[in-house]
Amino acid sequence: MRFFVVVFALMSCCFCHASKDEVEIGDDSVEVSLLTCAPGSEVYSLYGHTALRYHDLRTGADWTFNYGVFDFRKPFFSLRFMLGLTDYQLGVVPFMMFAREYYRSGRAVTEQVLELTSEEKKTLKLALDENYKDENREYRYNFFRDNCTTRARDMIERAIIGSKVQYPAERIGFVNDEGLNTLRDYIHWYTEGSPWARFGNDICLGFAADRNMTWRERQFLPEMLMDDFANTSIVGGKTGVRRMVKTTRIVVDPGVRFVKSGFPLSPWACFAILLIVTVLVSIKEYRRKKTFVAFDAILMSLTGLAGVFVTLFFCSQHPTTSTNLQILLLNPLPLFFLIKVIQRKAVVYWKISLVLIVLFFLGFFIQSYAEGMAFLALCLLIRAYMNLHFQYPNIRKQ
Repeated sequence: MRFFVVVFALMSCCFCHASKDEVEIGDDSVEVSLLTCAPGSEVYSLYGHTALRYHDLRTGADWTFNYGVFDFRKPFFSLRFMLGLTDYQLGVVPFMMFAREYYRSGRAVTEQVLELTSEEKKTLKLALDENYKDENREYRYNFFRDNCTTRARDMIERAIIGSKVQYPAERIGFVNDEGLNTLRDYIHWYTEGSPWARFGNDICLGFAADRNMTWRERQFLPEMLMDDFANTSIVGGKTGVRRMVKTTRIVVDPGVRFVKSGFPLSPWACFAILLIVTVLVSIKEYRRKKTFVAFDAILMSLTGLAGVFVTLFFCSQHPTTSTNLQILLLNPLPLFFLIKVIQRKAVVYWKISLVLIVLFFLGFFIQSYAEGMAFLALCLLIRAYMNLHFQYPNIRKQ
């Protein structure tokens, strides 16, 4: 994506000048296609990508319309992304430039040439031209509901006037074969080889991500839209019934992808180690009848900082994140009581913590938690018990 951030601005003037003439070209020589790019190894590319291609076989004009352009250099980009306030843009580059970038990264690109009428092609081209104007090209990006894939789908559907896009009643293909039904199922499917990316997604997603999705909601994923288009018809109008896709071909062959080695331990292993350490520390404390304040301070600092991150997503505009029960475990509360805990004067905090942990465990019946979160909950439960166990006698003596 960074490549397109740099080049799409350079192509703007050239494209805008050419587009005025191309609208007048005979559309029988024009192919309009849906481009589906295979997933990559970077976090932002794990789910693939979608673009539109406008190719005039007679004049040689060949443009790619890409709704996935963003500028990570904008101020507070990460914070705005967490709050769901990220703005993406429509970029336009020559198809060969687009294809070359995916060839270099070893990611295949599949082209589905659409069976559109001349009028529909012209309508789509005019709509894309309008969308590419400076005042229109930017839009509020939403990964699940309004992204590069859903934008391409919606532009195609709007160009089909007087006919109806009829998707098959039964969804077929590898998705159902694998038993994927919820948003979390799809996220897990695409992050199979990236356990920490999966963990990060699960930390942010709430129980709304565990409900069954409709076939249309699944089309936020490029491969899902490609699969649906392959089984879709256009009904009505002068043409009667026609297939949505006229021809399917591979325009960029899959190549060698270099995958960077990630952290050697999985989230499950890391939290299991933390639980073991917590148990050993607690045994030592029980023998000396005094808690290790430093251990609690470190644990509270880590969970509190992670809680700030979870709280930002909880309050964001991203769908499903505002129903996240993991906020019971990961929230900023420990940061406010950190000094009191160091002073051994935070009995109230440990009581509140105990209640939140119990509620968190009850949430297992409602939400699927991130890998290893049960181990973390046990760690915090042990710490709450140990601190209450050694501080209650002191309170009674007072």
